[in-house]
Amino acid sequence: MRLFGMCCAALGAALVSVSSPVAMGAPGGDPLVGAPGLGDPYYPMDGNGGYDVGHYEVNIDYDPPAHRIIGKTRIEATATQALKSFNLDFTGPDIANVAVNGVGAEFNRNGDHELTITPARVLLPGVPFIVSVEYSGAVTESRSGKGWTFLPSGGAVVAGQPHSARSWYPLNDTLLDKATFTLEATVPAEWDLVSIGHPTRNTVTGDRRAVRWETKEQVLGYLTMLAVDHFEYLEQRRSNGMPLLSAFSPGATDKREYEQRLPEVLDFLEKLYGPYPFETAGGVFHDADINTSLETQTRPVYASWADLNTVVHEITHQWWGDSVTMRHWSDICLNECFAEYTADYLWPERVEGVDVDQNYREAIRERLGDDKFWRIPLNDPGVQNIFTSAYSRGPLFLHALRKQLGDDVFFAAVREFATTKVHTATSIAEFRSFIQSKSRTDIRDFLDAWLNGTTPPAEKYLFPGSLSKG
Repeated sequence: MRLFGMCCAALGAALVSVSSPVAMGAPGGDPLVGAPGLGDPYYPMDGNGGYDVGHYEVNIDYDPPAHRIIGKTRIEATATQALKSFNLDFTGPDIANVAVNGVGAEFNRNGDHELTITPARVLLPGVPFIVSVEYSGAVTESRSGKGWTFLPSGGAVVAGQPHSARSWYPLNDTLLDKATFTLEATVPAEWDLVSIGHPTRNTVTGDRRAVRWETKEQVLGYLTMLAVDHFEYLEQRRSNGMPLLSAFSPGATDKREYEQRLPEVLDFLEKLYGPYPFETAGGVFHDADINTSLETQTRPVYASWADLNTVVHEITHQWWGDSVTMRHWSDICLNECFAEYTADYLWPERVEGVDVDQNYREAIRERLGDDKFWRIPLNDPGVQNIFTSAYSRGPLFLHALRKQLGDDVFFAAVREFATTKVHTATSIAEFRSFIQSKSRTDIRDFLDAWLNGTTPPAEKYLFPGSLSKG
């Protein structure tokens, strides 16, 4: 995600599978009740224990003038423990019906976003099951970038970080449970609807348009989205034939010039981080004045202020954030440090010929006396500061690390990390161990000063290698 007005402040544990949330009993010790949360340090009630989702099939009928949806979500999952009840995360409209394996189930909504479901029969561990949830009602706008945004034309986009999906479909909303995703949607015929993945249907019958979007690669909930507007489209192909589809709201058609460079951006990033990890790419450029653009998988969502730098940032996230994902939200630097460094340093340096070493030196010297700039650590910044230091200090850290290791070691290491951890969840701790293993010298104090420190690192860590010159 890129935040308008923040991203340019300074120029702008063990590996785990993301498809297997830990089986956890509910508080109180009932072994047949799935936990209502998975204990993320920042969002402990995100996600739910007792099952693993394999696929979401979301059916939505959306009426733009009324901001009303009629939805039915079908979830294919496998129990990881015996379950007499389990939870989903959902903040959307009123629920009319819930069924498990085709049989009506009891349900209740509780807490901020919990949907507790009690099936007619206990679910057995290792056995697949299907949950269907039907719901309908008006949706409400969230201008904070964590749900629905209503567009100037009367359309809407729903995307946001860390939580947005739960506002339009029920899910296991955690960093630890990826699943494949299909969206079937209908809107009035004069409107278009765009989502992630491949479009496999777009037909008009009478006064209704029906679309289908399919995602073959697994995706986290917050990386899904839908957008409804009177879109214009840009269709491109990479040299390898991969399709690129981008959509532009009526007030965002001037952004085509940035998206026309998407094939170039993808080629540039593949040289850095390895093969593009998905089967399609593109973007949705809307014209709402909100403060976030977001790396929704395969097709980022761009706010009205987005430019080419933003495109480079969000497409970098397809490697760092969408393929290589965080284990916990405290690991946010894995996402934002790399996206911001690539957009603010590597692209300007290699494509535009900018002297980024000099820019780095100037940024450090401007910030040395700014205590507030250093007080939020990159490692575990805290839930109130999650989207702060990773954007401002993160690029500085990676540039200093690059100079500490040397270009050959640095670029080979980050490429290896991105390619060997493709489609898995990892952590800052694992990245630190990995990068130390590639260094010819002990850099643990360097990493500690940059990642854990709340004051400026020592000068030898601020200006390593060739940065000491000039």
